[in-house]
Amino acid sequence: MTEENVILVNENDEQIGLMPKLEAHEKAVLHRAFSVFVLNDKNQLMLQQRAHHKYHSPMLWTNTCCSHQRESETNLEAGNRRLMEEMGFETPLKELFHFIYKAPFDNGLTEHELDHVMIGNYNEAPLINSDEVESWKWMDIEAVKEDILIHPEIYTVWFKIIFDKFYHYLEAHKV
Repeated sequence: MTEENVILVNENDEQIGLMPKLEAHEKAVLHRAFSVFVLNDKNQLMLQQRAHHKYHSPMLWTNTCCSHQRESETNLEAGNRRLMEEMGFETPLKELFHFIYKAPFDNGLTEHELDHVMIGNYNEAPLINSDEVESWKWMDIEAVKEDILIHPEIYTVWFKIIFDKFYHYLEAHKV
């Protein structure tokens, strides 16, 4: 199996090249990514627990799904593709905002991403892909915010960064 490439971008989200995913994370090169947050009608966030065999951040809780766009794929197409691959369902997504962050992992890799944050609504249970996801749960937004402060070690590095931005976006826009 060939390794998937990520799309290298500048700070204006303009594509400047491609690089194998692992190499981009080893070199901490800025690349395009996305994060999907799915809420239900009770304003609860669907969290996933990463599979135990993932090469980084195994068994940690994170947003509904996240990954990297493929070349010539729109942000929304990428979000929908990965939502189906990881969580086994589709729902209309809306792009909220994007921002750049850099987050090192314990294993020496670094996420340096221009992350497109998307939101969707869904009320059913997902059909999780056990190659990607260990478990899942619904959690009230306020409870997530509080739990990250109390138990930061059970959440992915990027989720703690992205959730803060997502939370403030929801506050400011009354989404």
